[in-house]
Amino acid sequence: MSGSRLALGLAAVAAVTIGAASVRTGAATPEVGLRSVEDFAGIENKRERSLALFAEVGKVIQHPRCLNCHPAGERPSQGDAMTPHNPWVVRGTDGFGAPGMRCATCHSEANFDPARIPGAPKWHLAPIEMAWQGKSLGEICRQIKDHRRNGGMDMARLIHHMGEDELVGWGWHPGAGRTPAPGTQKQFGELFKAWTESGTACPKA
Repeated sequence: MSGSRLALGLAAVAAVTIGAASVRTGAATPEVGLRSVEDFAGIENKRERSLALFAEVGKVIQHPRCLNCHPAGERPSQGDAMTPHNPWVVRGTDGFGAPGMRCATCHSEANFDPARIPGAPKWHLAPIEMAWQGKSLGEICRQIKDHRRNGGMDMARLIHHMGEDELVGWGWHPGAGRTPAPGTQKQFGELFKAWTESGTACPKA
């Protein structure tokens, strides 16, 4: 076998092995990125374009970097495998943790990678009304559009939150070997804004 064929064979074996390990551990596999808004310009039907845009947005929304902070219960999850937070912590009345175990007790305004502790400004959980874990993309989409279930944010605030919020931006700079969200926050924000301008169509499921 030639050197090039051997290299290709070893690469294929490695890819299968890594993929199998990801399935066993529940770890996220690396994303190739996000498509640009311009990639959807050729979809003439406005509703179909809107649905396609939100499907691209969903690559970030349903990524562990987002879902970990949008738990369905009182306890956040962590890591690519989305395991329950260790040590045991809870949301608290304001999303910043319970008395005596506030989020800021461990999480500062920047990653502390030597100890594998993530950090960003105003580290906290999303309101329980914005719980995303366990929901389909369509359910999350309808939730985002409902101000009673999205933290009371109108579309202008949502666009800012998705595209410019520093805590959201941490998802692309998670440190300590964590898989970053696909693309960039700028791309994500542009895609979300384009979705709002295309009719905010939601998937049925």
